[in-house]
Amino acid sequence: MSQEAIPVSELAKAIYTVNRHAKTAPEPGHLYHIKKESINRLLQERRAKKVGLHFSDHPKFSNQHSTLLVKVDNYYFHIPPSKEDFQELEHLGTLDHDYRNPQTKMSLSQAKKLIYQYINWQPKPKQRRKKEYSSSYFTPSSLGKMEWPPTKRFSK
Repeated sequence: MSQEAIPVSELAKAIYTVNRHAKTAPEPGHLYHIKKESINRLLQERRAKKVGLHFSDHPKFSNQHSTLLVKVDNYYFHIPPSKEDFQELEHLGTLDHDYRNPQTKMSLSQAKKLIYQYINWQPKPKQRRKKEYSSSYFTPSSLGKMEWPPTKRFSK
């Protein structure tokens, strides 16, 4: 399946799933990154629409800031806004807590696979380190590791 062949409805469900898991993940950075990348690509392809700006519920360092509300199919997502967004888009005020995205059943692995395919993401090749040789037969002991000249004095 090529990038364009992936239906927007499937991508929206995948982004929703990734976003839902990112909110509770111990290290959500990568999940938020692929969410942002896929939404930005959908915006470039005009398959998603910028709606407006919202005040964030989670201000950084006690400073109020805004997030960009984007509509993808029947789902709404927030991503960091660009400087142009502040000049071009209407500020919608505070978040509407009564609105919920439609529920969807998609596994995180399936969602990531779909998004990786869409944004053409490749994992960085892992650097293989040479394993230092260690023998389970020989274990170093204190023999041969004595300090010379001796620094500890034994009192009698």
